[in-house]
Amino acid sequence: MDLKDEIKQISERVEKLKDQINTEEATKNAFIMPFIKALGYDVFNPLEVVPEYVTDIGTKKGEKIDYAIFKDGSPSILIECKHWNKNLDLHDGQLLRYFHVSKAKFGLLTNGILYKFYTDLDNSNIMDKIPFLEFNITEIKDSQIEELKKFHKSYFDVDSIINSASELKYLLHLKQLFSSEIENPSTDFVSHFAKQVYSNGRVTTKVLEQFTSLTKKAIQQHLNEIITERLKTALKNEAQNEKQIEDIQSDINKTDNDEIITTSEEVEAFMIVKSILRQRVDANRIVYRDAKSYFAVLLDDNNRKTICRFYFSDNKKIIAVLDNDKKEVRTE
Repeated sequence: MDLKDEIKQISERVEKLKDQINTEEATKNAFIMPFIKALGYDVFNPLEVVPEYVTDIGTKKGEKIDYAIFKDGSPSILIECKHWNKNLDLHDGQLLRYFHVSKAKFGLLTNGILYKFYTDLDNSNIMDKIPFLEFNITEIKDSQIEELKKFHKSYFDVDSIINSASELKYLLHLKQLFSSEIENPSTDFVSHFAKQVYSNGRVTTKVLEQFTSLTKKAIQQHLNEIITERLKTALKNEAQNEKQIEDIQSDINKTDNDEIITTSEEVEAFMIVKSILRQRVDANRIVYRDAKSYFAVLLDDNNRKTICRFYFSDNKKIIAVLDNDKKEVRTE
């Protein structure tokens, strides 16, 4: 099972169990430990995941953080946990203090639903106030899973994460600002646009009040138009795809002089290949050509541009690609 599937399982678990989780300890056991395990770490190996990790802070001795993930004998990620319904914005100061006295390069603040990843981009060994990666596990996006994958035990590399952290941090901050401005446009934001379109004199307080509602309405209408246009394009593409499938299926079981029969299984294989490749090339360039001994998928309907061949029988299904010498490499 890959990380995406494991995160999906945890997400479903959160939705199902959260209302029955009444303590911070239960939150850790039900949600956060499975998350750490999904990242490839053995939660029962004290050399890898240390619960209640001691981080002495100044004169305070024996201060503990919920978990520390170790790499090469040193802490690499500190994890501070809260009950699932706690507001994390009220608790980042505690993680900041732990981070300052630790050798760990990353801090994670979580309530099992929201996850906030921090590092020290602004000042060395002082945790940034703004996380560089933040997500709600019940609404996590594929792009966020790709970033999360960098923390997996198999791929963990400090330099790689740091290189992308700066961009992620500012992107996150900008998206939050955009979201805030869309919901409640600030005076500076409204003024920026009002000055460019208002031609009846100075932009007064009264004019700003008028343009605040106009700016909000203009943004919402523009976003709606973008969404509508995207939906139209998607529906058009879907209609074209359905027509193509109908055309292909109408050819199934038609027999030519050589008694070549295109089966539904071959068409399904073709559509899978096409779905993958359409991310890189125009879908109309990907076609199939059936032969007596194999079923070929071609680029530009050109035999010299073979993408792959399928050999299907009752007991075997084989895909073949051509190597640099144009010889088939078959895989069952």
